[in-house]
Amino acid sequence: MELEDVFRALADPGRRTLLDALRERDGQALGELDEALPGMTRFGVMKHLRILEAAGLVVTRRDGRRKLHFLNPVPIQLIADRWISRYAQPWTTAMADLKSALEAPSMASPRHVYEVYIRTTPERLWQALTDGDLTQRYYHDTRVASGWQPGDPITYTWTDGTVTIDGEIVEADASRRLVHTFHFTQDAEQAAERPSRCTWEIVPMGETCLLRLTHDNFDGETSTYRSVGNVKGWSFILSGLKTVLETGEPLHIQEPAAEAVGRNA
Repeated sequence: MELEDVFRALADPGRRTLLDALRERDGQALGELDEALPGMTRFGVMKHLRILEAAGLVVTRRDGRRKLHFLNPVPIQLIADRWISRYAQPWTTAMADLKSALEAPSMASPRHVYEVYIRTTPERLWQALTDGDLTQRYYHDTRVASGWQPGDPITYTWTDGTVTIDGEIVEADASRRLVHTFHFTQDAEQAAERPSRCTWEIVPMGETCLLRLTHDNFDGETSTYRSVGNVKGWSFILSGLKTVLETGEPLHIQEPAAEAVGRNA
């Protein structure tokens, strides 16, 4: 995924309409998305969706015989990280968070699906997911720990020893696939919820890897579901992971001075 592809994909009003449709209700099949562009043939809608998918703005998943389309906000977040956030971070990051702030109210089986291309090796990417020294640089200053075998516990811990996320390893195929449950403990409402599930998939593509994260198994649109989709949720973490692996430096978002925010409010 190149940023030029994202800009080209967003330039067409029909494609923006399709993204708006997914913003309002994520996880739609082609037959449902046809309704967003009633004056266009199904072939035309398919062509637009292929362009959005190639740009990384749409991610597809199979659900039985249906192919479902999900909005992927990571490329838009990367644009903000590269340019816009230097000048207007509070507003542009919120706009880029298309995944959560305007999440679908009627989705039967809610899930988040994200994809990001990272110039690294599968081994190095796996290390970034499983090494506490590295997660501390992009995962909200938490260190991951686990034995990385099915049935082992997995925890994300702050430097003071406080466990913020716990879960259990479901699958662990080094440098390929990691599945674990997810339970946030530092919020009373989220702590009371049943654990959800995170699936990390690493797909090597030459000098680049595609990292796909699917967060699902929610009991509806829970507090956890909303929280991980917000501005500081998965989009921010995945952007930080990409930055650490490609530059060696953590992602820095400049927070504007309070008085500057007040002047522009």
